Amino acid sequence: MGLRFKYNIVLVLACVLGIVAATGMSYWIVQESAVQDVEREINLLRANATAVRSYTLNSIDPLLSDDNDILFLPETITSYAARTVFSIFRQQFPQYSYKEAALNPTNPADLPNELETSLIEQFRADPALDQLSAIVEDNGERFLTVAFPVTINQPGCLRCHGNPEFAPPAMVDLYGSENGFGWELGETVGAQIISAPMSLVDERAQETSIILSSALVAAFIIVLIATNIMLSRIVLRPVARMSQVAEQVSLGDFSIPEYAKPGRDEISSLSKSFNRMRRSLESAMKMIDE
Repeated sequence: MGLRFKYNIVLVLACVLGIVAATGMSYWIVQESAVQDVEREINLLRANATAVRSYTLNSIDPLLSDDNDILFLPETITSYAARTVFSIFRQQFPQYSYKEAALNPTNPADLPNELETSLIEQFRADPALDQLSAIVEDNGERFLTVAFPVTINQPGCLRCHGNPEFAPPAMVDLYGSENGFGWELGETVGAQIISAPMSLVDERAQETSIILSSALVAAFIIVLIATNIMLSRIVLRPVARMSQVAEQVSLGDFSIPEYAKPGRDEISSLSKSFNRMRRSLESAMKMIDE
């Protein structure tokens, strides 16, 4: 087993262990970063939904409110407008989902499930909370779910959700007077809940890890080639040359020229010492012959 082979075996094992360790650590770090990236995207989607709600309440509702006495128009409802816009968005990005859940909604479809109820109750218990995140498993798939509180900050919302006696008659006829009323200004009544599959996070983490691993492998190959060239020029060739000279001298052939490696490194020093030893041996052999 040659010196080059031993060197390459040690170098390859060290690099493989380093690449595996670096890839594993980077995957965890990149996954955390990918989660933050998806959360930022969810925050952008929430900002868009909030803008739609505000536009509907302040611009659309005043234009259509006069017709609510005889015909209820869902376009005047902020949550309906936000869901409708989001459903159009989902045509291109179906992996995201959006829901506005409320503890006492007008529409029973907006009732929260157990997790959503827990999130809403946390917002109600701590008004300082502005966002909650959770990883939820559904049908064997994991989802990153981010919730934002829905708090009644604008008096216009109470026109439909305050006292049922003052609500649009058409809406009361459609949904009844039992649900979706009694809300108060400043009260947190529900949550905007946006979910994205964790597969998005895993895909981004895997892509980044593959890029990093490829870069490390490329760097390792460059190091392997460079160090082998240096090993050959600085160590292996001089040692092989000195070994050849030593073999000839050991057989009594002193006609082979001396080999002196230029430089000041250890191999150069060894070649000089070997030449001195050779000359001493040659002198000793001549004295014996005489």
